[in-house]
Amino acid sequence: MATLISGGYDSCVATWQMLQRGIYTHFIFFRLGGPAHEEGVKQVAYYLWQRYGRSHQVKFVTVPFEDVVEDILTQVDNALMGVVLKRCMIRCADRIAYRLKTTALITGEAISQVSSQTLTNLQVIDRATDRLILRPLITTNKQAIIDQAKMIGAAVYAEAIPEYCAVISNRPTTRAKLHEVEAAEAKLSPAVMADALALASYQSITDIPADLAAREIATDLLPVSAALNDQVVVLDVRAPDEVDKAPLPQSKVEVLAMPFYRLHSGFAALDQSREYWLYCDKGVMSQLQAQNLRDAGFDNVRVCPAELVQ
Repeated sequence: MATLISGGYDSCVATWQMLQRGIYTHFIFFRLGGPAHEEGVKQVAYYLWQRYGRSHQVKFVTVPFEDVVEDILTQVDNALMGVVLKRCMIRCADRIAYRLKTTALITGEAISQVSSQTLTNLQVIDRATDRLILRPLITTNKQAIIDQAKMIGAAVYAEAIPEYCAVISNRPTTRAKLHEVEAAEAKLSPAVMADALALASYQSITDIPADLAAREIATDLLPVSAALNDQVVVLDVRAPDEVDKAPLPQSKVEVLAMPFYRLHSGFAALDQSREYWLYCDKGVMSQLQAQNLRDAGFDNVRVCPAELVQ
């Protein structure tokens, strides 16, 4: 099997339940938030394997999905984004499962837990592949999933895995029509998906501890001084619709909007003599993307304290 793992409660518990049936599973991770996101998910995947499935050697596969998300957010109607994103993930996972010689995919989806998981939408998502998709949590309520995550020791990891600022629509459909979804997908670039698959990394689960130990995560992401000055630009990394609903005031400091999914391709073109303080409502995406930019060699990035721009 191959589990689509996000690091949250659902995919962790779904993985554990399959392991309890004696079914070993590889891990497929779609990276949306840079190296910090990837590290958190690797930690929980390794924990699940070490404690409940270490009798089998499996792979951890990382698929860089930032460009696919950008393609969806810029090309697909808001209501269909969530379903299209899931179908893109399933298609990629199907190709990876073929390479890994696995028979089925596992997800942590449960009926109506989120908008993309209605019966209608799940049926549309399933049409993205002929491969069997198993959903062990399909009728389980959220509190029961959280309780089970605590029982197996995965909750401490899942709690640290952030939800992302506007990765999918905030006005999603609950009754997607296949022909409309397929028409939306026709606008996407096949090359972007192909690149994501080509750049996917396949790593033995036993290599994860050494991999994590070798990485040094910067801890100095907050500004050295809370004082704003004319060298500082607040970089608003929220999605465009969030910026439109609640724009940041321009009176205190210069504000520049650049959605998180454009940072990896657009940041280098900015004036690098300035210092950029990344902002999002929850402080989650800003921290992850600041770390991502640091890892790419940019030293002029910080995380903007929310109180400075309110």
